Amino acid sequence: MPVITRKNLNEFVEKYSDTHVVTVPQTEADFDKLASLLDALIDLVGEDEEHPLASLMELIGVLIERYEDEHVPELTELKAEYCETSRV
Repeated sequence: MPVITRKNLNEFVEKYSDTHVVTVPQTEADFDKLASLLDALIDLVGEDEEHPLASLMELIGVLIERYEDEHVPELTELKAEYCETSRV
Protein backbone atom coordinates (compact mmCIF):
# COMPACT_ATOMS: atom_id res chain seq x y z
CA MET A 1 0.00 0.00 0.00
CA PRO A 2 1.41 3.42 -0.92
CA VAL A 3 2.40 5.60 1.98
CA ILE A 4 1.51 9.27 1.99
CA THR A 5 4.50 11.24 3.09
CA ARG A 6 4.42 14.77 4.40
CA LYS A 7 6.21 15.89 1.22
CA ASN A 8 3.66 14.25 -1.10
CA LEU A 9 0.77 15.59 0.92
CA ASN A 10 2.26 19.10 0.99
CA GLU A 11 2.73 19.02 -2.79
CA PHE A 12 -0.87 17.94 -3.23
CA VAL A 13 -2.17 20.64 -0.88
CA GLU A 14 -0.09 23.33 -2.59
CA LYS A 15 -1.42 22.35 -6.00
CA TYR A 16 -5.05 22.32 -4.84
CA SER A 17 -4.93 24.94 -2.09
CA ASP A 18 -7.71 26.96 -3.72
CA THR A 19 -10.08 24.10 -2.92
CA HIS A 20 -9.49 24.54 0.86
CA VAL A 21 -12.11 22.15 2.18
CA VAL A 22 -14.27 19.51 0.57
CA THR A 23 -17.79 20.91 0.63
CA VAL A 24 -21.10 20.12 -1.00
CA PRO A 25 -21.01 21.98 -4.33
CA GLN A 26 -23.59 24.75 -4.60
CA THR A 27 -22.38 26.41 -7.80
CA GLU A 28 -20.80 25.36 -11.05
CA ALA A 29 -17.52 26.84 -9.80
CA ASP A 30 -17.71 24.61 -6.69
CA PHE A 31 -18.43 21.65 -8.95
CA ASP A 32 -15.45 22.47 -11.18
CA LYS A 33 -13.12 22.65 -8.17
CA LEU A 34 -14.32 19.27 -6.91
CA ALA A 35 -14.00 17.73 -10.37
CA SER A 36 -10.42 19.02 -10.61
CA LEU A 37 -9.64 17.64 -7.16
CA LEU A 38 -11.19 14.29 -8.07
CA ASP A 39 -9.07 14.10 -11.23
CA ALA A 40 -5.93 14.69 -9.18
CA LEU A 41 -6.95 12.06 -6.65
CA ILE A 42 -7.66 9.55 -9.41
CA ASP A 43 -4.16 10.17 -10.78
CA LEU A 44 -2.68 9.72 -7.32
CA VAL A 45 -4.81 6.83 -6.01
CA GLY A 46 -5.64 4.96 -9.20
CA GLU A 47 -7.60 1.80 -8.47
CA ASP A 48 -5.87 1.09 -5.16
CA GLU A 49 -8.77 0.69 -2.73
CA GLU A 50 -6.29 0.45 0.15
CA HIS A 51 -4.74 3.85 -0.58
CA PRO A 52 -5.14 6.28 2.35
CA LEU A 53 -6.97 8.78 0.10
CA ALA A 54 -9.30 6.25 -1.55
CA SER A 55 -12.22 7.05 0.76
CA LEU A 56 -11.79 10.79 0.11
CA MET A 57 -11.85 10.07 -3.61
CA GLU A 58 -15.06 8.08 -3.19
CA LEU A 59 -16.66 10.84 -1.10
CA ILE A 60 -15.86 13.49 -3.69
CA GLY A 61 -17.28 11.22 -6.40
CA VAL A 62 -20.54 10.95 -4.46
CA LEU A 63 -20.72 14.74 -4.05
CA ILE A 64 -20.15 15.22 -7.76
CA GLU A 65 -22.80 12.65 -8.66
CA ARG A 66 -25.29 14.29 -6.31
CA TYR A 67 -24.64 17.71 -7.87
CA GLU A 68 -25.11 16.27 -11.36
CA ASP A 69 -28.36 14.58 -10.32
CA GLU A 70 -29.73 17.87 -9.01
CA HIS A 71 -28.39 20.25 -11.66
CA VAL A 72 -28.03 18.26 -14.87
CA PRO A 73 -31.45 16.68 -15.46
CA GLU A 74 -30.38 15.07 -18.74
CA LEU A 75 -27.92 12.85 -16.88
CA THR A 76 -30.57 11.81 -14.37
CA GLU A 77 -32.95 10.91 -17.19
CA LEU A 78 -30.27 8.90 -18.98
CA LYS A 79 -29.44 7.02 -15.76
CA ALA A 80 -33.13 6.19 -15.25
CA GLU A 81 -33.48 4.97 -18.83
CA TYR A 82 -30.36 2.85 -18.49
CA CYS A 83 -31.61 1.26 -15.27
CA GLU A 84 -34.94 0.44 -16.88
CA THR A 85 -33.37 -1.17 -19.95
CA SER A 86 -30.81 -3.05 -17.84
CA ARG A 87 -33.59 -4.87 -15.97
CA VAL A 88 -35.01 -6.37 -19.15
